[in-house]
Amino acid sequence: MTTATVAPPRTPPFTSDTATTPRTRGNAAPWLFLAPFGVLYLLFVLGPTAYGFVLSFFDTSLVRPGLGDAVGFGNFTDLLASADFWSSLGNTVRFTLFTTPVLVVLSLVLAVLVNRVGRGNRVFRFAFFLPYVLPSATVALIWMFILTPDSGGLATVLGAVGVDAPSWLGDPDWAMQAIAGVTLWWTLGFNFVLYLAALQDIPRELYEAAAIDGAGPWQQTARITFPLLHRTTALVTALQLIASLKVFDQIYLMTMGAADTRPVLEYVYDTGFTDYRVGAASAASMLYFLLILLVSGLWLLATRRRDREVIR
Repeated sequence: MTTATVAPPRTPPFTSDTATTPRTRGNAAPWLFLAPFGVLYLLFVLGPTAYGFVLSFFDTSLVRPGLGDAVGFGNFTDLLASADFWSSLGNTVRFTLFTTPVLVVLSLVLAVLVNRVGRGNRVFRFAFFLPYVLPSATVALIWMFILTPDSGGLATVLGAVGVDAPSWLGDPDWAMQAIAGVTLWWTLGFNFVLYLAALQDIPRELYEAAAIDGAGPWQQTARITFPLLHRTTALVTALQLIASLKVFDQIYLMTMGAADTRPVLEYVYDTGFTDYRVGAASAASMLYFLLILLVSGLWLLATRRRDREVIR
């Protein structure tokens, strides 16, 4: 009697294609999805930035073809000696001081109050965030009508109580404050939403435990809410600093840079497209970019140091 032997099943030969194809496809898929954004980022951000950096070392003009003559750091030295540049930088810093602290503090206070509202909080969310979705041109038209000296809505209200309204956008003593107020109304909703999202991530058990220990609403806010929002406050402050330093739209649309309100970006625009000095405008852009990078970097370093101290 003989027994038949069964041969073991044959396994397919190991090849590099069968081993690496799935992994290769898995690694390539994210890059394929990122490729369109990468191409657009290269064409419209990195490319123009590098080109502007090159232009800053030439006396390039819109009325002459080519790059022009190389001037080295001449554009930068002329810029640092320009009174107009320092005036526009002072206007930008003044606008930043008028808007950033108020926007951070006010959005935090409103978010805490709305978060404590039970029913109807969606109405407040919609009301505070709605102005933020409006285009800058629409915001400028609305407030130019309201701030018209004689026939505007604000002048009518003040006239009813016997107060003469100043020329809000034409008087150097009031123009920057008026634009800052418009910016507060327009952009408050973005910071408000960031704070509200952070508040909803705080566990409710912390407030319940504090209430059991006898802590009131204000004590809970001071001992729980504010400390747990320090990361969000750092983020909101950094974003608001950068946004305020890059102000252009509302000032250009409402005052055209008059009445001592011209910011740095409008100085760059006037230098490049009114005076046709593209090389000088590129130098101003590069110098201001480094300034914004320095301010934001110092702020982030300060917040990270505070985080390490809190952890310790």
